[in-house]
Amino acid sequence: MDYFGKSYHPPGTPPGTLKEHKFEKPGKLGIRVVDYTAESFQEKELDTADQCRDFLHKTSVTWVHFQGQPDTGSLEKIGSIFDLHPLALEDVLNSGQRPKVEAYSDQLFITMSMPSLLAATISIDQVSIFLGDGYIISFHAGEDDPFEPLRNRLRKKNAPILRQQADYLLYSILDLIIDQGYPILERFGEEIEAIEDDLLTTSMHKNTLTDIHRIRRELLLLRRNLWPQREVLNNLLRSDNALVKMDTIIYLRDCYDHTIQIMDLIENYRDMAASMIDVYLSSSSHRLNEIMRILTMIATIFIPLTFIVGVYGMNFTHPGSPWAMPELHWYYGYPITWAIMIAIVIGMIFYFKRKHWL
Repeated sequence: MDYFGKSYHPPGTPPGTLKEHKFEKPGKLGIRVVDYTAESFQEKELDTADQCRDFLHKTSVTWVHFQGQPDTGSLEKIGSIFDLHPLALEDVLNSGQRPKVEAYSDQLFITMSMPSLLAATISIDQVSIFLGDGYIISFHAGEDDPFEPLRNRLRKKNAPILRQQADYLLYSILDLIIDQGYPILERFGEEIEAIEDDLLTTSMHKNTLTDIHRIRRELLLLRRNLWPQREVLNNLLRSDNALVKMDTIIYLRDCYDHTIQIMDLIENYRDMAASMIDVYLSSSSHRLNEIMRILTMIATIFIPLTFIVGVYGMNFTHPGSPWAMPELHWYYGYPITWAIMIAIVIGMIFYFKRKHWL
């Protein structure tokens, strides 16, 4: 995850500008249309945005989804077809927006942050949604289409969602985006549990501290992107916009509860990650103390042995001198010295154990 993932126009650019966008990386733009009523269902992949005009004047619910990063020309064409506000189109182009909801004359514009897990790396993609009277237009700049599970619900014959209006489809899209946080947080929970087990073992992995810092950094960035989504749901619940019916408000409340649960999990995991650093430092200090204790015991045991062999290593002897070392000429001097040293070691070990130093 990047610390700064927002693209933007150069400072001083007029609002609503789509041209001369230096940071744009246009790719292949996929267009998929889903049109349905309680009795019918139609799904098409379109080649150009102009083909969307055929669905504008129907009484059915129409969902037009653009997958990929549109270039400025395509985005201007889409804006002219659906009469989208230039400021909203600028937010679509400049990805990395803070999740928000904006009300225009006959539309609602919503930006959301969708987290995803790609090869153990967290990625945050922006989803831009326009809600109008009987239609929804959505943009997702990622490579993979995340809304296939929702289309599978729509494809089922006599599915309850087919009897609902566009605002309920908006709820379904928001619910899918928000619930993407659960599997990612589940992975965080597994990693934190594994690190906690590792902290309690006698031999920690050398990358433990690096993993803890990575988790804290990813949780911080995840919190920064997902926290404003609670405000988006709160604004939708409190607004009196005619595009969102009272029947859908009930479902949006459930979606709002999901945002609170996800934020609670993020905060809990952040606290656990912070406490794990303290546990890591305490464990490292404890292990160091254990090592130093063992080494001190070994050095203490060898102190009297070193003294004995040092004394008898002087080899001072002289025939007839009363100050010569008589043990040098003892027949059993060597084994007696070994026996004394072994007895000292055993005695010291027994004494240390009685004192619970070993």
